[in-house]
Amino acid sequence: MPIRMRGKAWQVDVRTAEGTRIRRDYATKAEAIEAEESLKTNPQQRAKERMNPLNPENIEDLKQLIDFLKENQVGEFELDRGDLRVRLKFTHPEVPGKGLSDLADLLAGARGVPSQPAAQVPAAPPVAPEAPEDPDAGLHLVKSPIVGTYYGSPSPGASAFVSPGDHVEKGQVVCIVEAMKLMNEIESDAAGEIVKCFVSNGQPIEFGQPLFSIRPA
Repeated sequence: MPIRMRGKAWQVDVRTAEGTRIRRDYATKAEAIEAEESLKTNPQQRAKERMNPLNPENIEDLKQLIDFLKENQVGEFELDRGDLRVRLKFTHPEVPGKGLSDLADLLAGARGVPSQPAAQVPAAPPVAPEAPEDPDAGLHLVKSPIVGTYYGSPSPGASAFVSPGDHVEKGQVVCIVEAMKLMNEIESDAAGEIVKCFVSNGQPIEFGQPLFSIRPA
């Protein structure tokens, strides 16, 4: 097969009458066919190409190839074109690598931030507000022992048994609760100062309902 595809090039493989074998690579099939006919019909030109494979055009192409390989830092390249075979091998100087500290500085400079973030000071826990004092703390409640109607005085128009600010003794009558048409006197079960009255005159009350608050003496 005088013409065949080899890699990305078309190769012409011709053997002369003297038994000499000539191989050439071409970019297109048309160039390969034309070269094959030329080698077969012009033996003098074929012999000239065989004797001088490195003509000025080939030398210029080789120089451009070497410059291209150096620019792209290709380590090794081999070219085989018939009687011409070229093998190039380059030694590139090693670039000293930067240390980890240099790399960290470069990254920090590129990002515009310090390489080590500043330590954050933990925020102080919020102080809980003090609970306001309960004015009713420690007061004693006088509660109704029965269900009925509350009266704060012994009779209509009379003065009340007790009022806020009065001092009472244990067992002292503080009000009346009417139940079943009976007037029941309610006594204080603690001695101290009357702070507040929770009901009004003539108000219906329930069992256990607070009547007064007393600050024990």
